[in-house]
Amino acid sequence: MESHKMSNRFGSREVEGSLSSKGRDEANLARLGKRTVLKRNFGYLAVLGFSTTILITWEGLFSTFLQPLQNGGPAGAVYGYIFVWAGIAATFAMLSEMVSMAPTSGGQYHWCSMLASPRASKFSSYVTGWLTVVGWQATFATACFLSGTMIQGLITLSNADYVPHPWHSTLLYWSVVAFGVVVNTVGGSSLLAKFEGLILVLHVIGFFAVLIPLVYMADHGSAKDVFATWANEGGWETQGVSFFVGLIGIVFAFAGGDAAVHMAEETQNAPKIVPISIMFSVVLNGIIGFGMLIASLFCLGNLDEDIQSPTGYPFMAIFLSGTGSVAGATTMASIVSVMGICATTGMLATASRMFWAFSRDRGIPGWRLWSKVSSRAGIPVNAVIFTATVSVLLGLIPLGSSVAFNDLTSMSTSGLYLSYMVCCILLLYRRCTGGIIDPSEPDNTNSPVADEAQIVNTAGAKLVWGPFHLKGIFGIAVNIFAIAYMLITVFFSFWPPTAQVNKSTMNYSVVGTVGTMFLSVVYYFFRARHVYEGPVIEI
Repeated sequence: MESHKMSNRFGSREVEGSLSSKGRDEANLARLGKRTVLKRNFGYLAVLGFSTTILITWEGLFSTFLQPLQNGGPAGAVYGYIFVWAGIAATFAMLSEMVSMAPTSGGQYHWCSMLASPRASKFSSYVTGWLTVVGWQATFATACFLSGTMIQGLITLSNADYVPHPWHSTLLYWSVVAFGVVVNTVGGSSLLAKFEGLILVLHVIGFFAVLIPLVYMADHGSAKDVFATWANEGGWETQGVSFFVGLIGIVFAFAGGDAAVHMAEETQNAPKIVPISIMFSVVLNGIIGFGMLIASLFCLGNLDEDIQSPTGYPFMAIFLSGTGSVAGATTMASIVSVMGICATTGMLATASRMFWAFSRDRGIPGWRLWSKVSSRAGIPVNAVIFTATVSVLLGLIPLGSSVAFNDLTSMSTSGLYLSYMVCCILLLYRRCTGGIIDPSEPDNTNSPVADEAQIVNTAGAKLVWGPFHLKGIFGIAVNIFAIAYMLITVFFSFWPPTAQVNKSTMNYSVVGTVGTMFLSVVYYFFRARHVYEGPVIEI
């Protein structure tokens, strides 16, 4: 009876409101059965910068410009962007609801254990945890790969005599990984928090620094060139299929929506601040990303020449033709490259926190080593080093395949989106069956549904909506749309970029994603099911 009362008290906003800021954060975590071990160095501005600059949508669009231009063309890029933006907004809204309800670094797998039925809770949580781990490892590796090849593209742009080689990009890739490790380990999360606030300012200023000279100096195409010109360079049977294949480039420009989620245990007042930062990031990045996309397409010039740019990035060719100056184009492209490199620091932090959280709950082999937190730095240094090592090894893949970038991008998309989808499906089930208590409606706390909904997580806490909550039919509609969007995205993330498939154009992400999941399931039945019981109750 006493533990039942304690569960109700932890679910009450009235008690939380009477606590100090530190006490409230500890109470939110204790309700989930976890004790505070990480330092909460992320305030509102820091986590806002963290969430916004990991998306870096307008910069990310340039790095993935080739995919929608080849499959879809300018028109496909515009309408694909609108579709992805709407789908991402719905998906992020669902993530915001769940992190507001349960602000933990574990994110998706912890929510799964809460939302799933007791019979399916353990296994579904385990699988979702591995999907999230794989997705973030691939996301960080992809971002580093893009940053390395963009640096190589800058060298090509500024030096016509330079002959690029794959091993050059791999070395540059590794240098980006090293930069991320230094920022994440030297000074701990305190330095990272300050760094992310600075990047937010550069993110906005850089947008205007690129947009204004591009629009002012470049020749402009017609509205027909932008909104009615389609392309099917992949040779697909229909333009519709080509359109959906090209979506993945735009999807990756919005990758990392759950980044702030995995920093929740280092964020002050996480149930409110994290959802705000997530939704603000999708609004801000969506608006300035769309503005940059339209401006770039109007300044596109010759589409075929842009696609065949020796730099490997069409946006560099657009900058060069628009400004007519190698120095000007290099400066503008450098802004994009620097922002991409800076974004990898937050991605490394996110990937390592997710790996650490899952290790803490004994979901990963060697969990005792990976779950350690440095007493000096206050961060999981071992998890950071492991994540960096995985990325260094993945950096060898592009040496043998010219389309390895597409594979890494798709693997990132499939892993993260599958983890989102499992949680969103379970959330839809709970909200349709009334399994979550709304504290704004006092009668609900004494209803039969409240009793049925209790003990849905191992800490004994009831499912209670947090401060961020979409109510009624609107919440259900957004939830359904998010699931439909993710089904489409995951399905096409496994498609190759061209219809004529050979060993160099095959999309091996399906092998990577399914293979990793197969190995994790095998490990589960042989070992993990005896060790992993879902989120461990530490308090």
